Amino acid sequence: MASGLVDFQGGTPSDAYDRLVTDLLAEYDAHLRTAAEVQGAVDVRRRGPLWIALFDRGRLFVTYQQLDDPAGRVAEVAALISDDDSIQQVEWKTRTHDRAPGLEAALDCAGFTAGEPESVMLGEASTLIGSEPPTGVTLRRLTVPEEMRAALDMQDAVFGGTPRAQRMLREILTRQSNGENVELWAAETNGRIVSAGRIDPIAGTAFAGIWGGATLTPYRGRGIYRALTAARVRSAMSHGARWIHSDSTEFSRPILERAGLMRITGTVPWTWQRPAR
Repeated sequence: MASGLVDFQGGTPSDAYDRLVTDLLAEYDAHLRTAAEVQGAVDVRRRGPLWIALFDRGRLFVTYQQLDDPAGRVAEVAALISDDDSIQQVEWKTRTHDRAPGLEAALDCAGFTAGEPESVMLGEASTLIGSEPPTGVTLRRLTVPEEMRAALDMQDAVFGGTPRAQRMLREILTRQSNGENVELWAAETNGRIVSAGRIDPIAGTAFAGIWGGATLTPYRGRGIYRALTAARVRSAMSHGARWIHSDSTEFSRPILERAGLMRITGTVPWTWQRPAR
């Protein structure tokens, strides 16, 4: 990433901010889409601009850098899932800065459901490492599968919806066995996991993603999530990460903004689920 990204000389502060967001967005499109999003997939198919990644248990993830003929590309994916009964679930993320007229309408017509909007955050890793946990809270990387499962179950309880703990555990363990540096961290108090999240360095780049951050409601507002993020980022920096990105809910976005990350665009996960027989 060019050093000019942090050059605020010339123009007004607003101009400098807009230039920085534009530069960060260009880096996001170049480095954090397509191949970076399909790490851990068991198979990746290319259809024109589409990257269609197959994960375990019949899950597809669809991504791209630029999209031509949005309605036509959605129809391609719809035909694929119609022809293949093994596909049980599909996720397609839209980005607010993409030029893709008619995409949301096409997804809706194809039976996809829009999830909650999220903010794409990006910035210097070094801005996130200064926080320490409050008294009585311990931070550590989880390496034992039983502890990892407990943390992932806690995340399921926070997020609600379809349980993902067993699937995520398999995915993390598989990726780790393949030599990837994905890590799961937790914050504990009195032996109880109260917050957890992943750090996911992007192979071959100076980027890492922070994902899955969840904190039990009674423990929010104490700086635990901020400290857990700092611990994860310090670990990623030890592997060469300089830049951190995250798709953030409205719970975590303000924390990351206060730490120096910038909202560069928005994203909405659209999902399709095969009806139960």
